[in-house]
Amino acid sequence: MPEDILHDRDFMPELTFSASRSSGPGGQHVNKVNTKVELRFRVMDSQLLTESEKLMIIDKLAARINLDGELVLVSQRERSQLKNKEGVIGKFYELLKRALAPRKKRKPSKPSAAAKEKRLMDKKSRSEKKERRSVVLLNSLKQIRALSL
Repeated sequence: MPEDILHDRDFMPELTFSASRSSGPGGQHVNKVNTKVELRFRVMDSQLLTESEKLMIIDKLAARINLDGELVLVSQRERSQLKNKEGVIGKFYELLKRALAPRKKRKPSKPSAAAKEKRLMDKKSRSEKKERRSVVLLNSLKQIRALSL
């Protein structure tokens, strides 16, 4: 799916944002300012996605979708709520673009002549090694029989 098809759709009315206090270092600023932004998107309720696109998103982004069917993304990297909001929106579009991209079909390849040769040589050396073991076992059995008589 080309990138411009996704960006022609305006998902903003379908997105829900909430802000809260960020975690981690930052001292007094972190403790008093709500800079962490959380984006929620209800996949199955979207008017902009087709049914097949919804199913692809649910399948590929299952780890990020909660039990209520919401795709949840969080950004708390920046010290500004506005920058975190822009960052989470960018992350949202990037995730959708990757989830809706068709998978490349695997082209089966044949092993090279060198790979075949190496495989056969390895088989032969393993076979010879095991053959040498059986010769030693056979000789030791003959010796045991000779002693027991």
